[in-house]
Amino acid sequence: MPIDPYVLLLLGTVCLAALLPARDTAADVASGASTAAIAFLFFLYGARLSTREAVDGLRHWRLHVTVLVCTFVVFPVLGVAARGLVPVLLTHPLYQGFLFLTLVPSTIQSSIAFTSIARGNVPAAICAGSFSSLVGIVLTPLLAAALLGNSGGGFSADSIVKIVLQLLVPFVAGQLLRRWIGAFITRHKRILGLVDRGSILLVVYTAFSEGMVRGIWHQVSVVRLAGLLAVEAVLLAVMLLLTWYGAKALGFGRGDRIAIQFAGSKKSLASGLPMASVLFGAHASLAVLPLMLFHQMQLMVCAIIAKRRAHDPEAQEAAGTPAAPAAESRPAVGTGPLRR
Repeated sequence: MPIDPYVLLLLGTVCLAALLPARDTAADVASGASTAAIAFLFFLYGARLSTREAVDGLRHWRLHVTVLVCTFVVFPVLGVAARGLVPVLLTHPLYQGFLFLTLVPSTIQSSIAFTSIARGNVPAAICAGSFSSLVGIVLTPLLAAALLGNSGGGFSADSIVKIVLQLLVPFVAGQLLRRWIGAFITRHKRILGLVDRGSILLVVYTAFSEGMVRGIWHQVSVVRLAGLLAVEAVLLAVMLLLTWYGAKALGFGRGDRIAIQFAGSKKSLASGLPMASVLFGAHASLAVLPLMLFHQMQLMVCAIIAKRRAHDPEAQEAAGTPAAPAAESRPAVGTGPLRR
């Protein structure tokens, strides 16, 4: 099963924060840089989202509504239900992070990648992930306010204002300026992708440094981490099954079901980390731990599912490569439709 190299970088950043946490003036500088990085990150998100693609995607509204319901209704309901696991499997701080995990938007890049591998509806996955991220900028803080209240470590109505200023305003600015900078971003998307990831690493370092200085990591034990992983494994399994068979019951075709499964069962680390740093403040390190673990788990499991889906008989038929009925009817070597 694949290990995302970026997750290794995230873990390395956590180790760096544990060994050399930012303190005093360095902490203030890191916090300011992190705030600027978050704003720039969402500015790029806005500049990348094609308005035309978003409008075209509205034609497939049933699929997008299904993904949004899975992301912002079903996931939170399961998160609230997990409250009964405290304190048997989860401590209260870990549960707060787990509940926050269920509130963040869906992914974009990995949903597209897995949908493509499985030979599903890739345009639908692009639009579904983009809509989820856009809606999440507004809806995630509102859900957090309703479900977390003040238990998130200073979380209050002021946090919603911060979300608007640090996330929504830069996103809208990116959309407005896309007409002039869209071509530049397309030409340099690889470099800007590194900027994206570097910004998130800075956010992680700042959050975990503050957690180390405050000593909150003493609240987590190996047994509790094992319990958290078990709960997250069950959550992922339930959502994968629900999105696949639920979409089938709603009458979606195979390609749409694949897009719904991958977009509706996953959570975005790129969107969740900046939001957590704004919403949880000094407690952000524990809040993002469940999200980081779930992120790697979903990548490993969905990679396996995508490869299996690619070899389904329906996938072969959709690709126009049905298996040959007999050896004598097979094309000559080098002329088959799958040869490259």
